[in-house]
Amino acid sequence: MPRRLGIFSLAVLLVSAHYGLGFLIGTAEQAMVLGAAGSLYAVSVSLGTLALMFLVKLYWTEVAPIWTLLGDRYGKAVKLGVALMSWASLIGIESVQIVAAAAILKVAGIPELPSMVALTVSFCVLSLLPVERASWVFRGLLLSNILALFYALWRLDGLGNYWRSPLEFLPQLHQISPTEIIGVGVSTILIVTIDMKCQQFVVQARNLRTGYLGTSLAAIALFCLAFLPSSVAIAAQKAQILPPDINLKAVIPFVLAWVGGGANQFWGIVFIIALVVPALGLGSNVLRVQNKMVFDWEVVPHFRGNHIVVAVINAILAFAIALKGGEIVSLIVCFYAAYLSAVWMPFLAYLLAYRGIYDFSVTSVRISLLCGALAAISALAIALFEPATILFNSAELTIMTVGMIAGSVSLLLSQLFIPIFANINPKNEELDRG
Repeated sequence: MPRRLGIFSLAVLLVSAHYGLGFLIGTAEQAMVLGAAGSLYAVSVSLGTLALMFLVKLYWTEVAPIWTLLGDRYGKAVKLGVALMSWASLIGIESVQIVAAAAILKVAGIPELPSMVALTVSFCVLSLLPVERASWVFRGLLLSNILALFYALWRLDGLGNYWRSPLEFLPQLHQISPTEIIGVGVSTILIVTIDMKCQQFVVQARNLRTGYLGTSLAAIALFCLAFLPSSVAIAAQKAQILPPDINLKAVIPFVLAWVGGGANQFWGIVFIIALVVPALGLGSNVLRVQNKMVFDWEVVPHFRGNHIVVAVINAILAFAIALKGGEIVSLIVCFYAAYLSAVWMPFLAYLLAYRGIYDFSVTSVRISLLCGALAAISALAIALFEPATILFNSAELTIMTVGMIAGSVSLLLSQLFIPIFANINPKNEELDRG
């Protein structure tokens, strides 16, 4: 594994892993109703990146992704189960990027289906580029988008809103129910710590110090960016430039088109494209992680042609889901919550064993993963197709609670009762691995 990333390169790649359309469009959409409190998801991403620092040493030292770490300790069944959950969740995340980017391009008059095809092809091609080369590409993409939004703020006389937003954030959180804060906030923070989109970059830091500094710099940058889309939305609202019947998802692209003189004008199109391009960073990064997962399953040989085939297949799957459409932020966090609730308890068991605190049996961890995954997938399906039946008035909290309860209870009960009734001993455990 080459370790070539410097502090700035690592920070840029970590930011690009999250600074996508869910971050931008979702934050602006919420800000139209909740003001500065609409930045909850974006702020949670920055806090999750800060929390990632506690695992930098583990990831950088062990190098292997989470499914390999758990698989080496608890067997191939756990490795495959974790990888499949992560792979499935990332297909959903990538499809969200396609849907959102296509919706924005439609503001510029580009038909939805052709733009979705073009975006999918772009994700596929960029996912095959070396990471260091991609870092230079996405530095330019991120900079263009950030500059476009700050220019929009300046035109709307909204820079004051941006500087005040961090101070107004906590007082305005009272508009959001505690269950929604927990569902969105906690699940987002925790998922960032085990998100392999971030881990793949951390392990390529030049040294451990670079890993810590790059991660902390990314957390600071994401916190600053968390209030940018919400400030643009609030400023546009105060300036009364938005149509009364505007789709809240279209607020940011509409503002950028307005700043550029209209969606049919040259600069309007340029600004809209500047909004879309960060999706290329996240979408291709997600696809890159998915490709790595497939080869980590040790089923497909490592040939260049196979890398291309796997990337194309993963991109087609995401495209197929994107054709169905769907709401953006809710889908992102719901898929995050499903993966988190299935994997977190086995990962916690691994951390306890890694620190020498307590060692759960292989069978207990396998049962925990199976129960957590089944519960999480069931809760996700219910949240997507029968939203009226969710608990706590929060789909995210419902998925996270159901999955984690199933995973934790099954872990503890199996650890307690299986040795009693099956007379399991350490030798049996070793034979059961693999």
